Amino acid sequence: MVVALGYEHLRRHDLRHTGLTWMADAGGKVHVPRQIAGHRSLATTQRYLHPSSDSILQAGEALNSHLTARRPGADPAGPQVVPKAGTRGHLRVVR
Repeated sequence: MVVALGYEHLRRHDLRHTGLTWMADAGGKVHVPRQIAGHRSLATTQRYLHPSSDSILQAGEALNSHLTARRPGADPAGPQVVPKAGTRGHLRVVR
């Protein structure tokens, strides 16, 4: 069936990576996919997660919104959180 769909390179294990990544990207707690996968260690589950660039940007935007929420005495412009150049998944605060 997989070959007929043109995905002859796809392995069942690849689907575990995809499914666990989608669960994490859906915003659930990471311990849930860990338990579903049957991993003892959260570190094992984290090796299965491959967030998309969009997911990373959305996380940065959410953090940016949180950091720039009006607080007494806060700079109205607030800090901006952007992806760190040359890294995968790291954010930096710029002013």
